[in-house]
Amino acid sequence: MSDSTDIATLMSGLGRAARAAAATLAQAGAAQKNAALAAAAGQLRATREAVLAANRRDLEAARTHGLSAALLDRLLLDAPRIEAMAAGLEAIAALPDPIGTVLAEWTRPNGLVIQRRRVPLGVVGIIYESRPNVTADAGALCLKSGNAAILRGGSESLASNRTIHGALALGLAAAGLPPTCIQLVPTTDRAAVGYLLAEMKGSVDVVVPRGGKSLVERVQREARVPVIGHLEGVCHVYVDGAADLRMALSIVRNAKLRRTGICGAAETLLVDRACAATHLAPLLRMLLDAGCEVRGDADCQAADARVRAATEADWYTEYLDAIIAVRVVDGVDAAIAHIGNYGSRHTDAIVTADVQIAEHFLDRVDSAIVLHNASTQFADGGEFGMGAEIGISTDKFHARGPVGVEQLTSYKYVVRGAGQIRA
Repeated sequence: MSDSTDIATLMSGLGRAARAAAATLAQAGAAQKNAALAAAAGQLRATREAVLAANRRDLEAARTHGLSAALLDRLLLDAPRIEAMAAGLEAIAALPDPIGTVLAEWTRPNGLVIQRRRVPLGVVGIIYESRPNVTADAGALCLKSGNAAILRGGSESLASNRTIHGALALGLAAAGLPPTCIQLVPTTDRAAVGYLLAEMKGSVDVVVPRGGKSLVERVQREARVPVIGHLEGVCHVYVDGAADLRMALSIVRNAKLRRTGICGAAETLLVDRACAATHLAPLLRMLLDAGCEVRGDADCQAADARVRAATEADWYTEYLDAIIAVRVVDGVDAAIAHIGNYGSRHTDAIVTADVQIAEHFLDRVDSAIVLHNASTQFADGGEFGMGAEIGISTDKFHARGPVGVEQLTSYKYVVRGAGQIRA
């Protein structure tokens, strides 16, 4: 057989198995799904050393191929991160089961009783890069929401993904569910992604990409099934003239530097001209002294000689690194205009003690997540109480913001009558 035939056979087989598993999973009760998640969490803890060994192999190969420090950080697993994965499985198990929930109910004048009831999407394809924790998070979220999952991780994390997937499969088996409820694409051939996107419309109901701009662009370009995702996270922090300096320093440092390689990391800092005399230099000094490269406008360069000149491209850039663009703006409306022009509608924050200005910002900024006096790094399903998330959606149809259990469901209408016919 040719390589293309091999990929077609492999992927179509995964699709058929997922469709059959989805039918079984849609009828599974909350207790059975939760038992699978609890067993998978226990297995993940029991096989921690095997997971760490697999991750070391991935890291060695990634360093050989010259992956950036940010991507290596995404790839890295250690004991706390493995425990966080296991705890995440348990947190998802503890969530209310969304399937079967009656979202609305009403009775028509003719006596028909109509319910809108939550149901699974069916089969969810997830394509992701670097982060092996996505294997656990995505598999668990799909399971809890009654969906079968086809997971396609990046080649750089294949060994880690296989080990984590093994724990999920054992958890499913322990609860009496088909291991095919969560499948991992076993090849790194890019043709498998192309086949999933273009040829599996009959098997896959929705695709969720989680990765860099090039991956998401490819998925959005080639997919013949619905896509839930975001292109990039060009996130902003606006420090208003009424901001407390100490709070601003703390929030900006965390938003940029806590983890630079995540989509909720701040990439642009906007400072109100009304407080530039007191706030700008300390903010720049804090970032620069912490090892962050600053690319700024003329005001920023005048405030600190270490600031490099920003170009037009910097305002659009998702660095995913210890680099930030900084601009002085003339008040909240100028900040909102900048975000509307250059942002990606992902996550944006304002720091201010003025509640009216804060509400104006929160109302006018058209992003999936807007925050007042809090770090952009809270853009995370776990921090929202969702247990975990597959990603942050900047779409406006179906799901927006963190994609958790409820966002992986749809609904149907159940109508009960007593012999009514339509005139």
